[in-house]
Amino acid sequence: MLSLSFAVSHVSTMFTQFSKGYYLGRLYVEPHDGEHAVMRRDQHERVNQELYATGEGVERLDSPLVMKLDQQHLSVHGDDGVPEGTLAVPDDLLASTSVENPPELKEVLLAKADRAAQLLQYQFDHPGFGT
Repeated sequence: MLSLSFAVSHVSTMFTQFSKGYYLGRLYVEPHDGEHAVMRRDQHERVNQELYATGEGVERLDSPLVMKLDQQHLSVHGDDGVPEGTLAVPDDLLASTSVENPPELKEVLLAKADRAAQLLQYQFDHPGFGT
């Protein structure tokens, strides 16, 4: 379904090196009636483990990922009810993107660990940012 490559085992079909701060991927984007953007839980955990974990001690694999869809940064959580290769976005946030006919295959940027930490701290300091 997704054809981009990157030198990481399971994530290789989802994201590729893009810039100093981001990986690039293609996901189907669809509406979601929850309060957070979500992706399939097992994919979310794999991305967390392979791209965000430091390998030091016990680490959480359920921490939000930070993705950018168009100009919108999203805090992405795991959910069992989401199809593989899909980013489900709350309706109100989806309305501010270029997604016109969901589910639509779109390029998304995944913030690298250090960039994600900055953005999540900003979200903590400014509630409502990228929910």
